[in-house]
Amino acid sequence: MQTSRYRLNNFILEIFAILLALVFLSPFYLVLSNSVKRLKEILIDAASFPQVFHWDNYSKVWDAINFPQAFWNSLQITVLSVIFIVMFSSMAAYQIVRKPSRFNSFVFLLLVSAMIIPFQSLMLQLVRVTSMLELRGELYGIVACYLGFGMPLSVFLFHGFIKSVPIELEEAARVDGSSPYGVFFKIVFPLLMPIIVTVIILNTLWIWNDYLLPVLVIGGNKDLTTLPVAVTKFFGQYTKKWDLALAGLVMAITPILLFFLSLQRYIVEGVTAGSIKG
Repeated sequence: MQTSRYRLNNFILEIFAILLALVFLSPFYLVLSNSVKRLKEILIDAASFPQVFHWDNYSKVWDAINFPQAFWNSLQITVLSVIFIVMFSSMAAYQIVRKPSRFNSFVFLLLVSAMIIPFQSLMLQLVRVTSMLELRGELYGIVACYLGFGMPLSVFLFHGFIKSVPIELEEAARVDGSSPYGVFFKIVFPLLMPIIVTVIILNTLWIWNDYLLPVLVIGGNKDLTTLPVAVTKFFGQYTKKWDLALAGLVMAITPILLFFLSLQRYIVEGVTAGSIKG
């Protein structure tokens, strides 16, 4: 009797999980199916399956937004920003954890507090500061901004994980004559790999898909236009080319989707490991 009840409960949970998965997957179906339709067909019935697959939508988008250039811009901005975020946030978190002081505690409090500040409340000041420091329209400008906005969450994640690293390993390395930088990069940094992968995934998803910050910092510099900004070319004041826009969205999200699916298991692993002594 208990076995049959257990099986019934599992069956109900599986049905619920399937329905929930279909709800979350429905946007992907709409984007994929409409990316190979003509605009007229989309406006008539966006939920219908395409009668004819118009693959030329993708070739039109490729030329219209100069996809290789936009892809390269997104790639270099994302890679450089993530590298700097990982390096600086890991070192900052290590210093805060291993050198406890009022100043370090205050810095950590400031970083954690910054996580709750809405980005929209900083936009005007951001434009003024980047203009004053001549960061607007420059690659190093957008990377510096991503570093600043990405540090709080990354330091918070590293902070919890570093607490679980045995300090005895560092003491043994110091006894063997290792320098402070040698202790960090040769002993501590390799042990942070689970949370490093988590920080890389979270920041890569954010930076690759971000639209607002590139618009504010890059501005009218077309040589640095990222994929999310380039796709907005199909949305005008009076007309919206949904057929091309959706094809562009598919082209933009495919690389990051593959990246996420290949590394998603590390997110839970890293956050769980970091919360052991967090």
